[in-house]
Amino acid sequence: MKEQEKTDLWALERRLWREGRKLVCGADEAGAGPLAGAVYAAAVILPPELELPWLNDSKKVTPRRRDILFDQIKERAVAWAVARVKAEEIDAIDILNARMKAMDLAIRQLSPAADFALIDGNRDHGSQCAIALDHETVVGGDGKSASIAAASILAKVSRDRYMEEMAKAYPQYEFERHKGYPTKRHYELLRQYGPCPIHRRSFLKKL
Repeated sequence: MKEQEKTDLWALERRLWREGRKLVCGADEAGAGPLAGAVYAAAVILPPELELPWLNDSKKVTPRRRDILFDQIKERAVAWAVARVKAEEIDAIDILNARMKAMDLAIRQLSPAADFALIDGNRDHGSQCAIALDHETVVGGDGKSASIAAASILAKVSRDRYMEEMAKAYPQYEFERHKGYPTKRHYELLRQYGPCPIHRRSFLKKL
């Protein structure tokens, strides 16, 4: 069963290679739902059929294994890039546009450049920002595509490390615990201290 799951992670890429696409990247984002911090995105081109134990949707991988995969992906990828859109821009253009912008920025930074992108989710554009490269959206793609899964790991680990740095700058919010997500404790601290500069004002309307 485990071997079959590994094989399935390459099915989308193999189809695109057969169609003549040579450098297929996967793209995913992390941090769309939190009340604070930037939204991160990553794009990754992997060597064909690369074996990476534990590679899967980042939410299904333990933090320790995510850290190991993070280093392995960066070392062994054909190309990888991480981009982010900060909280103030999320407030200005909305989270959907921010997600699309972050993924597009990451894809554009790849060197060598990708000739096709697999995008996690069912959306490829907002009212202002869209994915420019030829692409295909894949619902649940981080569990169906090795390239998207790798991107999900890079985006998740990058964002978590960023929020751990923000916890040092704003220790009263305990960002190291909840990473900015709307937990009960986060709301308690927001009511006690009010928002800080990295909080997304557009997400705090219920306060």
